[in-house]
Amino acid sequence: MDVIKVENLYKQYRLGQVSTGTISHDLNRWWYKVRGKEDPYEKITEVNNRTQKTSGEYVWALEDVNFSVEKGEVLGIIGKNGAGKSTLLKILSKVTGPTKGDIKVRGRIASPLEVGTGFHPELTGRENVFLNGAILGMQKSEIKAKFDEIVAFSGVEKYIDTPVKRYSSGMYVRLAFAVAAHLEPEILIIDEVLAVGDAEFQKKCLGKMKDVSGQGRTVLFVSHNMTAVNALCNKAILLKHGKIISTGRTHDVVNEYIKINSDNIRQNIQFENKETALGNDLIKIKQVSVSPDEIDLEDDISVLFEFWNMLPNQQITLCFDLVNIREQTVFSTATSLFVSPNELFKAKCTIPGNFLNDDIYSITVYFIDEERRPVFSKSELVQFEVKETDRGYAYFGKVNGVVRPQLKWE
Repeated sequence: MDVIKVENLYKQYRLGQVSTGTISHDLNRWWYKVRGKEDPYEKITEVNNRTQKTSGEYVWALEDVNFSVEKGEVLGIIGKNGAGKSTLLKILSKVTGPTKGDIKVRGRIASPLEVGTGFHPELTGRENVFLNGAILGMQKSEIKAKFDEIVAFSGVEKYIDTPVKRYSSGMYVRLAFAVAAHLEPEILIIDEVLAVGDAEFQKKCLGKMKDVSGQGRTVLFVSHNMTAVNALCNKAILLKHGKIISTGRTHDVVNEYIKINSDNIRQNIQFENKETALGNDLIKIKQVSVSPDEIDLEDDISVLFEFWNMLPNQQITLCFDLVNIREQTVFSTATSLFVSPNELFKAKCTIPGNFLNDDIYSITVYFIDEERRPVFSKSELVQFEVKETDRGYAYFGKVNGVVRPQLKWE
């Protein structure tokens, strides 16, 4: 039996607007509708591609989305940033409405979306459990019955009577997820719960979501972590520019996602001057490049950063995450620099050979000021592939692991 059925779902946004449009546009739409004519703004609505400039006012965040979810299924929703994943969940959660289309939902939905929605920073953890539970549809008696279990799962017993504004991001997310997971809804919607938190908490989250699905309840799970999606979901859909381009068994859909990403390798970006460079008023990136052009397992890999700093004289920290094709962070690294304002600065990092496994990688860069405040960040800035060109006579297949260092044995 289908507990969620989505048919011909569209969601339109007007660029630069807080709401869906203006009074004049809404009146114009109404006038066309009462005369039985097509929405005049649908004809000028463009595909939602965040990497390209648009000349129009309207974009489709979602376009002709159709799928169904049966009772007890765990559906993975994957796609790059801007694909429409969170918009879809917000429509299903009734946070926002569709432009057109039909949505049928059977059962109560618990949807913390970005986990922690509904928490008030001035209230204690205990108070926020009751507040967040009420927002998510729990009765007070139900919250009381589940309170000890929620707190035990979150692991923040010591701080439960402390205002959550003093919590670390990990503690905050632990408690918020614990409330949503113990609500016992028919449908649980989770958006990027594994983006924050340590390995122990991520394991507990996956285990709890498996328990929820094992009890015959339905889970919708959005994540960039393909390993978690493969482990948890028995079905998946892949979104690109607001459209479903693949649906079916999780393993097949994840492989399709990986294939699409592997076809778009960009090993270098470079800009001629500060005016055209990537960045904001504080940081402008002139160049990021990875060499050599063709990388073997044994090669040292050089990552060159070239940027302008417009901050006043102060220390700035340049950081980057190396992320593999399955969206797993392989490692993070950083260096602190004293860079004079408007100075063009170069920094190079070397990744030693015989460390990375054969795979496709991307670099996410971010800059932090002296007060540890983010200045600028950009995900998937460049990509590169590491290949094993000389397999030798004793090759038995790809070596397991995110990395494959040559370690010393005695």
